Amino acid sequence: MTENKAFLLNELEEVKAWEKDQSGLWFWEKLSRLPFKLIDKLTPAFIQNKIGQLLDEMGNYIQSGGKLLSDISSSKKYYKHLNVQHFDEVKDLPLIEMKSAVEKLKKSRKNIATIQGASTGIGGFLTLGIDIPILLSMQIKILQDIAICYGYNPNEKKERIFIIKCLQYVSADVLGKNTILDQLSHFDQEADKVQREVLLEMQGWKEVVFAYRDTFGWKKLFQMVPVFGVVFGAFSNRSMIHDIAETGEMFYRKRKVLERLHNHQH
Repeated sequence: MTENKAFLLNELEEVKAWEKDQSGLWFWEKLSRLPFKLIDKLTPAFIQNKIGQLLDEMGNYIQSGGKLLSDISSSKKYYKHLNVQHFDEVKDLPLIEMKSAVEKLKKSRKNIATIQGASTGIGGFLTLGIDIPILLSMQIKILQDIAICYGYNPNEKKERIFIIKCLQYVSADVLGKNTILDQLSHFDQEADKVQREVLLEMQGWKEVVFAYRDTFGWKKLFQMVPVFGVVFGAFSNRSMIHDIAETGEMFYRKRKVLERLHNHQH
């Protein structure tokens, strides 16, 4: 262990400061969902079916991983400057190395999201129906890779539940955010209890995903305009990947810090 207790406590304070800033503007969160009532009416049936297929995939992801699982053997690419040969070695790396790897990952994925958002912005609301499931897939993927960077295995059901909670947190209102923070603050200490609570919530996972999709709101409103939507599609996708990556990074960093503080005490 290379970090002393003071360093870890400072890292924990950084995360807590971020959590405090996440109270958000509840009114705007609600208002931002209105454009999607229109999108649901205008989107062709075959695109709605595509979105439905993604929702089914997300249900499979929660239960078994499905097609959305990351390959943990790819974790070595995040630590090219270190002699990391196996995923199990990642969990014992210094925290500063983990944070550095996540920063590289975030930068790369934001660039990809920018290009993807611009390409689907060309067709206005017609391609917006395609953009939504692609973006959701990208967000699940980056959360899994952040988990890998911090030494957690996304193939485990426990981590898939944690990742879904990260997705929920981004789209939740103030009360919802506080509930999720409370659940995740003792995610490892009371793992069985928390997972039972989360799985009970996930019985309505389709509603969770629809609510998450609806919060795209004003960030996607101007993307409904053909061609003009290129700029807004690029900007909104980049910002949303940034938001979900920041959430995942903060929550996984907090878990790792608490884990190491616990080890310092024993």
